[in-house]
Amino acid sequence: MKIKVCGLNDPANIEALVHLPIDFIGFIFYKKSPRYIKQSPQPPEGGSESGSPPSGDLGGILPPSVGRRGLKLVGVFVNAAVEEILNKVHDYELDYVQLHGEESPEYCREIQSFWAASTVRQARFIKAFAVDADFDFGQTRAYEGVCSLFLFDTKTPQHGGSGVRFDWDLLEQYKGNTPFLLSGGIGEEDAAAIRALDFPQLYGVDVNSRFEVKPGFKDVEKIKRFLESCRAT
Repeated sequence: MKIKVCGLNDPANIEALVHLPIDFIGFIFYKKSPRYIKQSPQPPEGGSESGSPPSGDLGGILPPSVGRRGLKLVGVFVNAAVEEILNKVHDYELDYVQLHGEESPEYCREIQSFWAASTVRQARFIKAFAVDADFDFGQTRAYEGVCSLFLFDTKTPQHGGSGVRFDWDLLEQYKGNTPFLLSGGIGEEDAAAIRALDFPQLYGVDVNSRFEVKPGFKDVEKIKRFLESCRAT
């Protein structure tokens, strides 16, 4: 069971979290989110004044230890311009791009075509889908082979981070081949229910607001207990 912790923006909090056995950490580049990465990227000391951040620095937010622990870095975007995706993946050494808007498969292919024709850093796609009782899981078929992972989140106007859980029984309707992350209102008390889930394409869970002290700052001990419980045999 892979664990992704999303919506981080405090350097000390991140430093504490990266010592836990998590697999992905997510950073939100959507300006309307309360967890938006607000720090302005700064050029390296003695380096260019172009405004480009140090490679993989995430604007001074990431501690140096992140790159040494095998964590995958995920950038979260909502209907961003293609150029922004390309720049953020390169500048911040992102491993995954998580799309939370109305991005089409053609949008993903356009970016992949640019990567294929250049030597700049590439990333994989995670496509998020907003799930409610009326959601048609057939919508995911168009993204098969384009995205490495899907993410099923609760449908809300906020594009995620609502703290609201959808009916997990709806996942029975997903018949695709692409592995998925489960998101939306997951809290510490849900670990046992997550262990009991029996969906063949369930790859892991994405946690955020239910583990927060405040937006962007996570309760490390609560996440630690959740990890231990999720992975208990």
